[in-house]
Amino acid sequence: MFNAQRLILARRRRKLTARALANAIGASPVTISRLENASNEPGAETVDALARALGFPKEFFFGEELDELPGHAASFRSLSSMTARERDAALSAGAIAYLFHDWVAERFNLPAADVPTMSENASPEEAAQIVRASWGLGQQPISNMVKLLEAKGVRVFSLSEETNSVDAFSCWRGDQPFAFLNTFKSAERSRFDAAHELGHLVMHRHGAPQDSKQAESEADRFASEFLMPADDVRSRIRHVTCVEDLIRLKLRWGVSVAALNYRVNKLGLASEWQNRSLNIEIARRGYRKNEPAGMLREQSSLWPQVFTSLWQERLTRESIATQLHVPTSELDQFLVHLNDVQVAATAETPGLRAVK
Repeated sequence: MFNAQRLILARRRRKLTARALANAIGASPVTISRLENASNEPGAETVDALARALGFPKEFFFGEELDELPGHAASFRSLSSMTARERDAALSAGAIAYLFHDWVAERFNLPAADVPTMSENASPEEAAQIVRASWGLGQQPISNMVKLLEAKGVRVFSLSEETNSVDAFSCWRGDQPFAFLNTFKSAERSRFDAAHELGHLVMHRHGAPQDSKQAESEADRFASEFLMPADDVRSRIRHVTCVEDLIRLKLRWGVSVAALNYRVNKLGLASEWQNRSLNIEIARRGYRKNEPAGMLREQSSLWPQVFTSLWQERLTRESIATQLHVPTSELDQFLVHLNDVQVAATAETPGLRAVK
């Protein structure tokens, strides 16, 4: 039977209105409305037209209901500039990532979730220190946020929409945490996004809506402390006099010059006047869009292991996409920007075993 929910998801994934889809297949908006309300069963020609217009296999529209990401359960950044279509497209991509994840989880023993959740009594800075202590990190810099999250059971996917309006989002699905990172941004920004989303997962699982300004501010504070622990920063920075100081110092913590400038100001290591002057100079040099002394983009540990193992069974991304009845491009959308799937597993990766 034709699945109306999957039609809606595919349309939103392509950022189309019902009217635009109707025009694309030469039908009336009423036809699309009836299909999406499950009032009509489409004929073979209509299904063919929908598949062509949306770029999904015909079989996709006849699958079971998909587990969707509820908007209130996902924390989004850049809410003010994000359009409803961009939000819906991101959530729809997340539903397809769920589909892929469940397919993989049936075949492999993936790392179990080990993400502490905090009461409302803990400040963001306290929460960051508690997580660091729980994970045995001390005050040392985080070498790779993606690998750390994966080792602690967070399923990390790429949200490679080519837009500046959607930075990242995260959510709990039952007891399983997920994070979606926009790899269109610099490596430093992506690291901060990852720490920011960890903050949401830790602090806002049971609290107020995650998309509030207060929740966003708390997640930023968590990320600053998690990536740049106050004690470590104070022990290494006495004062900052110029942007070159920030460029040199940021390499230790793997953050942007803007993030470090903000951090040293909040820790009282630079005055408000210095902070404003440095912000002006950072903007003048174009460093908000083009990070100086940029670091290499972080790679996944988990997904290369999965694909290396599957390749031994002659299972490729293309064959997996065929089994899931989704375009291969959709798998690439949330996987390929985080990893080179041809790379074999290394000793750094979390343990991964096939389900027997």
